Amino acid sequence: MARLAKETTKSAAHFRKEGLAFLRALVRANKRDPVEAREWFNANKATYESELKEPMLAVIRLVTDAMMDFAPEHVRPAEKSLFRIYRDTRFSSDKRPYKDHIAAWWTHTGLDKTSGAGYYFHISPKEVIIAAGSYRPEKEQLADIRHWLLDHHTEFRKLLDRPTVRKAFREFEGDALSRPPKGFPADHPGMDLIRCRQWGIAATLPVEAALKPDFGAEIVRHFKLAAPIVAALNTPIAARLEERRARPKTVFFGLPTGPKSGKSR
Repeated sequence: MARLAKETTKSAAHFRKEGLAFLRALVRANKRDPVEAREWFNANKATYESELKEPMLAVIRLVTDAMMDFAPEHVRPAEKSLFRIYRDTRFSSDKRPYKDHIAAWWTHTGLDKTSGAGYYFHISPKEVIIAAGSYRPEKEQLADIRHWLLDHHTEFRKLLDRPTVRKAFREFEGDALSRPPKGFPADHPGMDLIRCRQWGIAATLPVEAALKPDFGAEIVRHFKLAAPIVAALNTPIAARLEERRARPKTVFFGLPTGPKSGKSR
């Protein structure tokens, strides 16, 4: 019975034409007045659930199961990897209520709030994007990666230059600084990498790839190729996390200090 369930999940780990048709219709509806867009979505929410959300979760589950072999520190419940279709418009001048794609992100365990390097893919009406790496990391993580590259730029460059990686992916546009970061030697041989503000690789597939029965397996294939790059970028970030966990708590009058709970405020 377990084997049958697993095979059923694998066979369902792709999309139907109806799901892509819903995405196209969502993009059209999203261009209307936000109130009208929400009315349209609510009227068609059952289609969203059956043709978009459930197939996406099936793909995520298949990929997550495979990650046990090459990225176990990124394994998490499928529902936590799935991004919401709703946009946060509170501080944006763009009031469209919905995204024009459905996406998933696998972050490193323990870095849920701060991201770290991870794995990502999304499906839009036009294409499938598969990506892995660290995208616009926060200030502390940015510094951690840059300092790590001081000593490890050669090995990291080798990971990016593997023929199998070059064939399947393109490198992130590094969004690089025009000059060396403050405190870093300008003549360092890895300065082209150190000046970057994001590191990773991405691939673009035709949207029709999402309709193929092996779609989930194709995501897995790309993620496996990217795994050494993601692991390398997370090395300094995870090290800082472990350092904080191991740090003894400060004791004040015999009581450990730390953030107060809501009840004690």
